[in-house]
Amino acid sequence: MSEADISKSGTTCGTDGARDHDCTCSHKHGTSPEPAHDHNREHGGHHDHDHGPKGGESCCAPVAVSFDALPKPEVAGNMIRTPIRILQMDCPTEEALIRKKLTGMRGVAGMEFNLIQRVLTVTHRADALAQILEAVRSLSFTPELAHAEDRTDKGPEVAHKPWWPLALSGTIAAASEIAHWLGQPTWLVAALALLAIAGSGLTTYRKGWIAIRNGNLNINALMSIAVTGALLLGQWPEAAMVMVLFTIAELIEARSLDRARNAIQGLMRLAPDKATVRQADGSWLEVDARSVTPGAIARVRPGERIGLDGTIVSGRSTVNQAPITGESLPVEKAEGDPVFAGTINESGSFEYEVTAAATNTTLARIIHAVEEAQGSKAPTQRFVDQFARIYTPIVFAVALAVALVPPLVFSGSWFDWIYKALVLLVIACPCALVISTPVSIVSGLTSAARRGILIKGGSYLEQGRKLGWLALDKTGTITHGKPVQTEFELRAPDADSRHVRSLAASLSGRSDHPVSMAVSRAADVEGLTHYPVEHFEAIPGRGVRGVIDGRRYSIGNHRLVEELGRCSPELEARLDVLEREGKTVVMLIDEDRVLALFAVADTVKDSSRDAVAELHKLGVRTAMLTGDNPHTAQAIARQVGIDRVEGNQLPEDKLRAVEQLAGTQAVVGMVGDGINDAPALARADIGFAMGAMGTDTAIETADVALMDDDLRKIPAFIRLSKATHSILVQNITLALGIKAIFLALTLAGLGTMWMAVFADVGASLLVVGNGLRLLRK
Repeated sequence: MSEADISKSGTTCGTDGARDHDCTCSHKHGTSPEPAHDHNREHGGHHDHDHGPKGGESCCAPVAVSFDALPKPEVAGNMIRTPIRILQMDCPTEEALIRKKLTGMRGVAGMEFNLIQRVLTVTHRADALAQILEAVRSLSFTPELAHAEDRTDKGPEVAHKPWWPLALSGTIAAASEIAHWLGQPTWLVAALALLAIAGSGLTTYRKGWIAIRNGNLNINALMSIAVTGALLLGQWPEAAMVMVLFTIAELIEARSLDRARNAIQGLMRLAPDKATVRQADGSWLEVDARSVTPGAIARVRPGERIGLDGTIVSGRSTVNQAPITGESLPVEKAEGDPVFAGTINESGSFEYEVTAAATNTTLARIIHAVEEAQGSKAPTQRFVDQFARIYTPIVFAVALAVALVPPLVFSGSWFDWIYKALVLLVIACPCALVISTPVSIVSGLTSAARRGILIKGGSYLEQGRKLGWLALDKTGTITHGKPVQTEFELRAPDADSRHVRSLAASLSGRSDHPVSMAVSRAADVEGLTHYPVEHFEAIPGRGVRGVIDGRRYSIGNHRLVEELGRCSPELEARLDVLEREGKTVVMLIDEDRVLALFAVADTVKDSSRDAVAELHKLGVRTAMLTGDNPHTAQAIARQVGIDRVEGNQLPEDKLRAVEQLAGTQAVVGMVGDGINDAPALARADIGFAMGAMGTDTAIETADVALMDDDLRKIPAFIRLSKATHSILVQNITLALGIKAIFLALTLAGLGTMWMAVFADVGASLLVVGNGLRLLRK
């Protein structure tokens, strides 16, 4: 798989009000190509504030987010990565200005933009920070550093720009239009128009001038040129009405786009701000959840949301984990069980020991992962952005040609053709096209996260619909992963049965493999002794070995017995019988012979049968790759309906199997929950981690992390991918189609400036509304 295939990708979109109309998604990219996604993973073993309108900023206040969430500078070699919050940076218009300003600046090595948080992360030399901040300020933006000593604001100051000036400007623009119809003096019509433009369009002009000064043709520059041109042509009422309509439409679109941003902030609000914590004197006190440190004891009453991750130390209850896992049924919790921030305690009261700070809970990592996924671009968005970079200059050139060629070459009317050119300038804005993809992607990512499907980038969301093969691990993925010992057979007549089982339990107790754990649990039930083990060693795909009382013992599968030369026809026949019954057999071996065999059986999850059936309906073929013996693998596969089965799979065998599936030119997914699956998960086009809730590694490194162990989430992921792709196609078609229609109307002499504004912003509203439908799926 190429770097392009495995690079993380995703989007987000949001805005605060009268934003630059090139608005699209937040994305992470700098002056260098996006880094390849790091697949070297081990699965499963598993805000800001508004301080009032300033130059270049939006007119609606952003939702308040604490500055404490902004990461601190990181030092890497002789370079520093500094996060800078820029409240006015919520669209690619601002991003493009900043990128152009900083690119090539001495001491700047790279930039990453996260527009959902309005954070620019700059990799730079230590002595370049002051110059970087000054360059940002030169664009009329206000850069703010986390924990900066000179920062005077002490908290969020949410302020909305009042609506009445815009309403007044609209009334005055309408008065100018009426005065023109009534044949009033031109000076009165012009004065009213200029007053309306001053009341509604000064921010647009200011932003447009900054863009032009920096060689950037964004919507503010285009609108400024178009309105100024209309004024010079004497189209006073139309120029005023166009500016007012543009500003109103911008505000409406901004509020619509805020839904995409609020979807992520809705995840943030799942965890309560307060937690009831036991104090040193034994009393209970409600404190800020962010101040609670791991090791503290917290209490939860019925009906309350759990504030932090932890482990129950007393009490029991049922907990609704749907906010994180999407599970419909509450889960029983008792002493020793984990609980997670943002989940809901239902029936009982309990105390739990906090295991993670508020900034590092499972919920916080999910939010961070979703934001990171939105911080890089999906393939469709990269294509659209590249197209938009070409589209705008081409249409601008066409507008210039329309203004000059007909009058100069064909003796056309200068007034008529310049007017048409101005209309084309408004149509030249690629806003609806550019915004069509990120809103859909962010809605899809957020919808998935609400169901407990954590998708680590828009590229995986787009690619999911193309899945042709899905390879699955068996234990813990298709089966419950909690097998029980069903048979014990002593193979050495002179050996003591209890001693042999104690030897097996001593070795098995040191392993975390489900089969070994079943053998160990059976011995514990019988009260057998566990002996000290020296030189313990795990043998990948085979078993474990160690030294007990000076003698070397091994416990492992059929492959290990064969490699040690301890197999016999009689043993082979017995193994064949047990394996055909769907049981897994491990054997205890000393330096000379097989001492005993232990048969262990696992049970298939009902959800696995349903998931495989749904996958087949979606056209996805399935393959089971397991380290278990072929007979057991076949028996499990028959119960579930798996298409292809491979047994006795070592990690390198699973990798080869996935490579073979990839050789069919199909998009291949791999589902696993253990370290043994890591190479195959890395090779697959999409790696799915099972049961990632509470598991740092899976959440941070999986392509798609299923927060619980329900395979039915994979068909849901594929259906969401198909729906997202369908809406992406619809949005791009709408955006380009509406542009094409009004371009033709304008060239035919039927288009007007106010129609162009309605077409542009109307198309944007259509694609935003259409993309947000994914939040309901």
